[in-house]
Amino acid sequence: MSESQSRPVQNGGPIAVVGAGLIGRAWAIVFARAGYPVRLHDMDAATMTGSLGYIEARLHELAGFGLLDDTPGEVLARIRCEPNLADALRDVVLVQENIRETVEAKTAVFAQLDALAPPHAVLASSTSWLPGSTFTEGLPGRARCLVAHPTNPPYLVPLVELCPAPWTDPGVMARAHAIYAAAGQSPVELSREIPGFLLNRVQAAVLNECFNLFEQGLASADDIDKVLKDGLALRWSFMGPFETIDLNAPGGVTDYASRYGPQNRTTMGGVQAFSWAPETVARVDAERRKHLATTEIGTRSAWRDRRLMALAAHKRKAPAS
Repeated sequence: MSESQSRPVQNGGPIAVVGAGLIGRAWAIVFARAGYPVRLHDMDAATMTGSLGYIEARLHELAGFGLLDDTPGEVLARIRCEPNLADALRDVVLVQENIRETVEAKTAVFAQLDALAPPHAVLASSTSWLPGSTFTEGLPGRARCLVAHPTNPPYLVPLVELCPAPWTDPGVMARAHAIYAAAGQSPVELSREIPGFLLNRVQAAVLNECFNLFEQGLASADDIDKVLKDGLALRWSFMGPFETIDLNAPGGVTDYASRYGPQNRTTMGGVQAFSWAPETVARVDAERRKHLATTEIGTRSAWRDRRLMALAAHKRKAPAS
């Protein structure tokens, strides 16, 4: 199947994936699965060409679980290895950069991307910790640069964090959001740069507390794991902590805060505790009410319980190892 024969997608157009390591290969799967023509580039020819066998194997696994709309062969045919960077970037709508995590390397590659990619193309870095401002400030096209931090592997875990540099054009953020959403991802947008973005900060808070509980001898590592996998993570696998507490009190978030806020207003595990300020609680509640009226909390709670039943049934059938 040629690029012209690819299944049409919203915001369609070729995607360049620069860097053919594990994350680059995973991004190639994401975009090709959604119907985008993908140009995969790596400075190391062996890494680039060797990636196709890895990608094909993953595609067959995905097909086995019913996670492809097309055959593995059709998806793989949308991915073209392109040894010439200029050719890889021709007419693309988005560039997904995945090279090594140093400011020097990313500064150098983004200078090339900015010089060679079409003026309308979004330039996105998969960096997991470097702010975009550290490697895009001097670029003529810095307004089209942002971080698009995936969750590994992105073809199975769809969250992608879109973080602007101080000079990123809001229109570029909107275009990036539309492209990732069309590719089947779940994009979230930060309002400004912050170390660790969102996911890593939440994960760090949980990990720090788990290590502290273990260090204090309060429970074994296995039992602390069960607190997540057999407790919190069951609901969190299909709804976040704000929706969870919204459904845990008849009056929603504000009701939950009045009932349980005081017991949470402590510093735990070295993590700065939230003050449960009424103004902030009210803002969260207002966002939740846009999605769910208070009168519908009971109905949504019943939906939650059915999802938990389905998850429990899946876990019962899943192999232990």
